[in-house]
Amino acid sequence: MRTAFYISDGTAITAEVFGHALLTLFPAEFAHITLPFVENIEAAAQVVQRINDCYKTTGLRPLVFHTFVDEALRLLISQSDGICYDFLNAFVEPLQKELGMAPVPKTHRTHSMHEKTYDFRIDAVNYALANDDGANMKNFNQADIILVGVSRSGKTPTSLYLALQYGIKAANYPFVEEDMSELKLPAELKKHQAKLFGLTITAERLSQIRQQRRPDSRYASIKQCALELKEVEMLYQREQIPYINSTQLSIEEISAKIISRTGLKRQKY
Repeated sequence: MRTAFYISDGTAITAEVFGHALLTLFPAEFAHITLPFVENIEAAAQVVQRINDCYKTTGLRPLVFHTFVDEALRLLISQSDGICYDFLNAFVEPLQKELGMAPVPKTHRTHSMHEKTYDFRIDAVNYALANDDGANMKNFNQADIILVGVSRSGKTPTSLYLALQYGIKAANYPFVEEDMSELKLPAELKKHQAKLFGLTITAERLSQIRQQRRPDSRYASIKQCALELKEVEMLYQREQIPYINSTQLSIEEISAKIISRTGLKRQKY
């Protein structure tokens, strides 16, 4: 199995995201190793030794994705036995020409946040936690978006991801089994209908998720899952609530699709 290293003198998030995106294009298995905060020559030399040892052990040259701001560290890593891909320098020269200015390298700049952005995200996370599962419907007027759907359809993790990644205040409200006999929007949701966004999922996948929580229960049965999903999707259509099927989507993809459909704006960096 080929090994992929993601290395940086910062968080290595950029190298990891770009590297993973590239490797998913290839139908192969990889061993992934992320090494953040390689900030001095000694640490970089240890990383080079690790890359070289990996090559000796496997007989396959490791793939090395890196984003070093420090030129000396970048040069040292490039002397390893790995196949190196330098994401930052690949774009610096053409950008320098286009912008007509020289770059001013600064470690950690790519993932540092302005104070206001940090406050936006923390406020949004606190809001998502306080307004999970319809806990505080009286606060729905503060929401940027309100996610609705059956239990375990992905509302809570999506709400938290929107808050943490985008600074968006996302509340969520569950439609439960007791609602199904006469499913309609509660008055408080009706007041904020323009903010509603629905999630749905296949009955088979929902059953699998619920089985982990309540094994062999009616709550987790395919029949109950299918019934609830049918009623909720009919409600979405009746009330013209936009919605997506989350079955094959990651939390990141769900969030991106919601933002694309609604036009919600990420808080500034």
